Amino acid sequence: MKMDNMALARQMIDFYKSSFDNAFQAFAILQEQTGKMLQTFLLQNNWLPDEGRKVIDEWGHVYERGLADFKEKVNEHFTKVEAFFAKAQAEKNSK
Repeated sequence: MKMDNMALARQMIDFYKSSFDNAFQAFAILQEQTGKMLQTFLLQNNWLPDEGRKVIDEWGHVYERGLADFKEKVNEHFTKVEAFFAKAQAEKNSK
């Protein structure tokens, strides 16, 4: 049974998307746990002034926003690639 190039390409894209999603989820869990450890550390130590704690909290929020933006952009581009393949498949089927 011969698989056409379009179907093979779509399977590869699906594999890459699944791999990315799994790796991203693992990374996000690791980041969340690291954030919790940092918060615990900051709460237990009084030597860091409040301004320092605010800066560290802001870094965490900026990082989380950046991570969410990155995930959104990757998903957006996977959607574009999937739309490209769907359009190409539709054109192939109409011929």
